[in-house]
Amino acid sequence: MPAWTDQLRFAFQPVVNLSTGSVAAMEILARPEPGAADVLTSARRCPDLDAELAALAVRAASHQETLLPLHVNVFAGTVAELPRLTSLTKAVHEVGRRPWEVTLDIGGPFLHAPGAALLESVAGLRDEGFRICADGVGDGDLPLRLLGALAPDLVKLDRSLCAGLDGDRGRQAVVAAMRELCERTGGLLAVEGVETERQYAAVRDAGVQLAQGHLFAPPARRPATDVYLPPSVSPVVSGPAAATYRPPSGPPVAQFLQPAALLPMTASAGAVRSHLTGFPEVSGVLLVDTDGVPVRAIDRDRFLLSLSGRYGHALYADRPALRLADRPRTVGADATAWQVLDVIAEGDRARTGDDVAVVDERGRCMGVVHLADILRALAESRVEEAARLNPLTRLPGSDEVNAEVDRRIAEGRAFALSWLDVDGFKQVNDGAGFAAGDELIRSVGRTLAGVAADEPSCRVGHIGGDDFLVLAEPDGLGPFAAALLDVAWEAGGRPVTLSLATVVCPPGSVGGHHEAAAVLAPLKKEAKALPGASWVVGRPGSAGAEVRRGAVARVPDPAGPEGLRARG
Repeated sequence: MPAWTDQLRFAFQPVVNLSTGSVAAMEILARPEPGAADVLTSARRCPDLDAELAALAVRAASHQETLLPLHVNVFAGTVAELPRLTSLTKAVHEVGRRPWEVTLDIGGPFLHAPGAALLESVAGLRDEGFRICADGVGDGDLPLRLLGALAPDLVKLDRSLCAGLDGDRGRQAVVAAMRELCERTGGLLAVEGVETERQYAAVRDAGVQLAQGHLFAPPARRPATDVYLPPSVSPVVSGPAAATYRPPSGPPVAQFLQPAALLPMTASAGAVRSHLTGFPEVSGVLLVDTDGVPVRAIDRDRFLLSLSGRYGHALYADRPALRLADRPRTVGADATAWQVLDVIAEGDRARTGDDVAVVDERGRCMGVVHLADILRALAESRVEEAARLNPLTRLPGSDEVNAEVDRRIAEGRAFALSWLDVDGFKQVNDGAGFAAGDELIRSVGRTLAGVAADEPSCRVGHIGGDDFLVLAEPDGLGPFAAALLDVAWEAGGRPVTLSLATVVCPPGSVGGHHEAAAVLAPLKKEAKALPGASWVVGRPGSAGAEVRRGAVARVPDPAGPEGLRARG
């Protein structure tokens, strides 16, 4: 062993899951002794030395008997020059770890690392099972183009972005952009340097999912699993608000990921028992094959109960644990919390409380999620959601629809934004009474929600009064028109009609939801001017409007019976 290793120590700092409040992993930090040579500076220039440091970090962790996943730091140049990171991979296997339990925190400088070689090496390391983190983002030389190509499993923001985040709009915009990137690439967002409760609240509000900092626990010679969390803030839950129908999305399951206790599928029942009794916090064990794919799942309580019965230990201790195991319940890493509930609901009732394994695209276990975390998050998201819903229709307001409009504009997608309202609603209230008017609005809201439930790409909102918004694909408004305009409405026995105005926006035609709304306003006036149920469609920059419903002179449109337009 080189002499310089005698002057090198390692410290451990927890990576905290802000959704569950638990420790998700341990980062291993090299700490040269005072007066020792600057090994880290040398490692930046020497890939072999850097890889050896990473291997030593893994070996140091093995002496601490921690089951937590590990974060190991390597320079980008090292990954580009040493594609297999042989010394690190060897150390991982020698200490009984698996590559998928190790995240490589790849840090700068990136400028002198060949981009093509780096991407090729990262692809090879992913194939072996390692997870990839882009480290120090926001205060280094990592080009955005390369960051997008890496599509890391984790983006770790530099501590400089955490400082002043609560009052700095520029920093908030940067964090929001990184959160958007992570959502689209299937990664998670982390931040370093959380030192105060104010910073803690700011990173949670920004949608950050993992964090490190002295507030939770400083780096220490032994891994700390008990971390400080401010007691007054509930776990963060992100995801779009929903209407009264169950949303197809919801909080991502990766947000609730917990470390999994993994043993080889050949493990004996006695080995599993020793594992469970030695680590009381472990709720279950997954038996995996040589590739890390879950083969069987063992629940702590049922397993220990089986062995505690009369002759239980004698019967099972030396036999394969597979005999006391169940089929694992798994979801993909891109699943949502709702999909976890679907998996639980479709299974055996006796296993309702069992953990659910989260697997990558090759079926390898990335961790587990606990039912209690999922239920708490969904309950809290519903509370937050309810605060944003219109009390009359239980539909979200305009904010959600506007946010989705801006998202589609940013993605370069075409969309159709519609404004629906009741004709002469004041007269309806005056003639039929407010109770009849309210019931009419509720009925329209239920109809909108019902149609949207069958159209996953649609969003509906209740602005207030008798005004509604509908966001759909350009060719996806037919079901709404049929359900809203081709039926007879009434309030207190009085016939009522509805008007619909639509602006169809091709990619690049508007710069934001404000511009789309400005184009939509005159179309609404045109629709309201037509007697009876009406529907007017226009486009940005186009002077003419197409009338698809309305009592005007019409000619057949080649597009079909719905495509009817006015002359002139």
